[in-house]
Amino acid sequence: MTKLIAMYRKPADPAAFDRYYFGRHVPLAKTIPGLRSYEVTRGPIMGLDGPAPFHLIATLTFDSMDAIKAAVASAAGKATTEDLVNFADAGAEMLIAESESI
Repeated sequence: MTKLIAMYRKPADPAAFDRYYFGRHVPLAKTIPGLRSYEVTRGPIMGLDGPAPFHLIATLTFDSMDAIKAAVASAAGKATTEDLVNFADAGAEMLIAESESI
């Protein structure tokens, strides 16, 4: 499996972020072709030494690196990426990685 991990920094207005994210961004992202699962964190995000600088972490799962490349290049993938400016005012970090169960 290949995962896209989106880590959203703490926004100025967390309630507005959540309204937009869950009301507009998630439904848009769920139209991305090849998306197998979509998970988000709930509650505070902690590091080993205390609170992390993130408000929310989303993990989107795809079958392979090729599948995620095609997904990001699709019209829905581009629209989802372009939508970030509408709510992620504090910034976001995106990671893509292969994973396996061991």
